Amino acid sequence: MKNISQNKKARHDYAVLDTIEAGIQLFGTEVKSCRAGAVSLIDSYARIIDGELFLIGAHIAPYMQGNINNHKPRRDRKLLLHKREILRLQKSIEAKGMTVIPLSFYFNDRGKVKVQLGICRGKNVRDKRES
Repeated sequence: MKNISQNKKARHDYAVLDTIEAGIQLFGTEVKSCRAGAVSLIDSYARIIDGELFLIGAHIAPYMQGNINNHKPRRDRKLLLHKREILRLQKSIEAKGMTVIPLSFYFNDRGKVKVQLGICRGKNVRDKRES
């Protein structure tokens, strides 16, 4: 497992209650930028839109050797999960007032880009001081 990017701010601002691994739908130039480590997960989150899970606000820098067909750095990217996992996430988000935050971006042992998502609850100022 090769780590690409960590969202250190997420563990500081949120209490992580559960984690889940998801695949991500990327273009070719985005994968090459990930191999170069040009990914930032700060201020990104996941949202369910029409029964599909999307990663919103993640920045993958344009590939330096890319041409005019290079990708947009902050586009919404589809996350790949089973339907029952998306429904479980949706129930926990709606019922308990939680949010889904990406914690890390990495390559698994087969060379696929994966995202570790955390089901999180926001911390207040007192909790941040204690941690």
